[in-house]
Amino acid sequence: MQSQTKRSLSPAELDALLRARTGAGCRVEAELADGWFNTAYRVLLDDGRPAVVKIAPPAGVDVLRYERGIMATEAMVYRRVADLPGGGVPSPALIHADREFLVVSLLDGTPWDKAADHLPPATQKALRRELGAVTARLHTITPHDGVFGYPAPEAGLSAAGWRTAFAAMVDALLEDAERRQSPLGLAPDAVRTWVAEGGYALDQVTEPRLVHFDLWPGNVFVTAADDGGPARITGLIDHERAFWGDPAAELVSLAFGGDTGPDSDFAAGYTRAGGTLGSGPAFDHRLALYQLYLALILVVECGPRGYGQEHLAFCRQNLAESAARVRALG
Repeated sequence: MQSQTKRSLSPAELDALLRARTGAGCRVEAELADGWFNTAYRVLLDDGRPAVVKIAPPAGVDVLRYERGIMATEAMVYRRVADLPGGGVPSPALIHADREFLVVSLLDGTPWDKAADHLPPATQKALRRELGAVTARLHTITPHDGVFGYPAPEAGLSAAGWRTAFAAMVDALLEDAERRQSPLGLAPDAVRTWVAEGGYALDQVTEPRLVHFDLWPGNVFVTAADDGGPARITGLIDHERAFWGDPAAELVSLAFGGDTGPDSDFAAGYTRAGGTLGSGPAFDHRLALYQLYLALILVVECGPRGYGQEHLAFCRQNLAESAARVRALG
């Protein structure tokens, strides 16, 4: 099934959209079919630069609360990453930003999930250490206003404290689930109670940091080793779901690519680059809540994305396991 949020444009329509908004057009080379929220095209701009154009969902499409305004969030992150002193977070360059679309430079390399079978274990370990260092540098970015939560004002999911912001994020998702009749298999009030019980742990997060929250291997581009040097990370993509919050939340999506524990290659790279990973009961409690939050997202988005029953079953099982971990903490 085609995702309800994807807006399909013909090559002529895309060229006309860019010309109207930027003064220059493009030639479409291919649609990039991996994503399920935005539509993306690989293009050649009129000035000869290869680029990727991401198109926002059609106006009026019912998106999840946290998804409101997230294209602007992605543009903001590209700008903040570009302004980092000394760089250190490889990402596409932002060429144009508009409420309906983004144009970014084309990255070298391949998404890690597609390259993994061709990378030897030693190379994977080195890349995990590099990813740790890149993530630590990403987490040095802080909001200009000191507020936690999702950056887009359209979402209305921000607050001065992390406990309040995170509770609002979870509550909005539960409301989305009720509206869409998502098969959570959980009582919403139980989820709200678990978040409230973890308030003491959430209160330990006092400074908001940029959290990508979607760093699974498909959003990390890598190149293999060649005569010119070792394998390396060439860029992080899809920053649209980023929020200002607890860096520990990053470990949830990162775990889809490998171990993120204290003795992992990722942790070694993260701490060597100056990052600090937490530990102890409060840290474990927060991490369990973040796992639950992502698990809720994965189930709720199955409907509008048009995922099949097999994927839905996987997501529901993941949610049940996440709920059991939080329940055990109580």
